[in-house]
Amino acid sequence: MGVDFDAWGESPPLIEQSRSWRAVDLSSILAGDFESPKPTVGRRTDGVGMFYAGKVHTIASESEGGKTWLSLSAAIDELLAGQHVIYLDFEDSEIGIVRRLLNLQCPREAILERFHYVRPSDALGAGINADDLRHLLQTHRPTLTVIDGVTEAMTLHGMDPLSNKDIATFGRLLPRQIAETGPAVVCLDHVVKSGENRGRYALGGVHKLNGLDGAAYVLENRKPFGHGLMGISTVKIAKDRPGELRSNGLPGKEGLFWFADLKLTSHAEGFLEVEVLAPAERDGSAVRPTKVMAAICVALADKGSMSQRQIEAVVTGKSKTIRDAIALLQVEGYVTNGTPVTLIKPFEGGDC
Repeated sequence: MGVDFDAWGESPPLIEQSRSWRAVDLSSILAGDFESPKPTVGRRTDGVGMFYAGKVHTIASESEGGKTWLSLSAAIDELLAGQHVIYLDFEDSEIGIVRRLLNLQCPREAILERFHYVRPSDALGAGINADDLRHLLQTHRPTLTVIDGVTEAMTLHGMDPLSNKDIATFGRLLPRQIAETGPAVVCLDHVVKSGENRGRYALGGVHKLNGLDGAAYVLENRKPFGHGLMGISTVKIAKDRPGELRSNGLPGKEGLFWFADLKLTSHAEGFLEVEVLAPAERDGSAVRPTKVMAAICVALADKGSMSQRQIEAVVTGKSKTIRDAIALLQVEGYVTNGTPVTLIKPFEGGDC
């Protein structure tokens, strides 16, 4: 549902607050008159979308992990589709960002007409700064808004990025209010230096992940980016609240799903090429353990509900492969989540 910008008035929030404590009318949902969110903003090279319209997302990585490149790849996708993009930059400058877009061969006309760069130097507040942002959103109706530098943005607003309370406050102040006007909001953030202690979280309080209603991506650099180099970062899903993305990835450690490889090639001719590639074979292992997935379905159909340990006992294969297969079956709706695991429907990728 779109936002009535004329109703914003002069209230401090970017959008006028609704009477959210009243009971919600559920009749249309019960009647099936709704559509589940689909990732339609930005895309991999195979056409699979990355971000949900009207929801808040994060991309987190170490410095030079590729988070800005990934966000600009999505921005170019939208610009080439004739859509508008707003870029709120708390880290770089217009020179740096526009230079990257040009190096990625984004048409100058698209940048000039539909890419709206903002470099805030003071807090949003409720006055002219909020009016300016409101005007951008109302005039251009972007499909994508990038907030580059969440830690810096919070600091600018006098908030502590390590405080879950401040993280929640900032989320309501900026990204969530922007998302409620329609675009997918993508927040770029840092991860802790230590890979062992990193897990699924960006730098700061856990609410950075818990408070999202879209997806959270973590980038891990495998080959460094640089002039004359071909760099690669693994793009992993740490959270997918609507649940439409994981079925396009592969399960991994700590609940992370391998969703894509961000490949940035620096050509001798002076231009860059960015690709967001779907998961492919690596180290000789199969992309999808379909035979094991089918065998699990056969076992569940024959023996009924089982725990993961029982499945590992009756299905032939390595424990990790079986666990990955169970995770894929759960994500794709063939078996139930949790334990015991129960068959929901036959597996379409094999005899079941």
